[in-house]
Amino acid sequence: MATVELNEDSFESTISDNDIVVVDFWAPWCGPCRSFAPTYESISENHEDIVFAKVNTEDEQGIAAAFQIRSIPTLMIFREKIILFSQPGAMPGAQLEDIIKQVRELDMDEVRKDVEQQQQNG
Repeated sequence: MATVELNEDSFESTISDNDIVVVDFWAPWCGPCRSFAPTYESISENHEDIVFAKVNTEDEQGIAAAFQIRSIPTLMIFREKIILFSQPGAMPGAQLEDIIKQVRELDMDEVRKDVEQQQQNG
């Protein structure tokens, strides 16, 4: 699956309507973002069941602010609407593949329980 560009209109529905969504926060002027793009695109081809999305932080400053993006590129992985991974900086393809594998293996019932406990403990 090719990567999809997200904007304020499509961001929330994309996260809500898909099991796993990987989001690359980037900007056109960012050298590391441009050099990471082919790796990101290539890995997206290996996972037909995952949405690989891109958010141009120049055009979508509201989304970038909502997720407190301070450094780009930043990768964020959502599963069942929960952020499971967030890290600034480009990464090698093998590392991204490993993180995706870990995200797939998580017991989401346990994750939801942990999130609930954290929210209760404030």
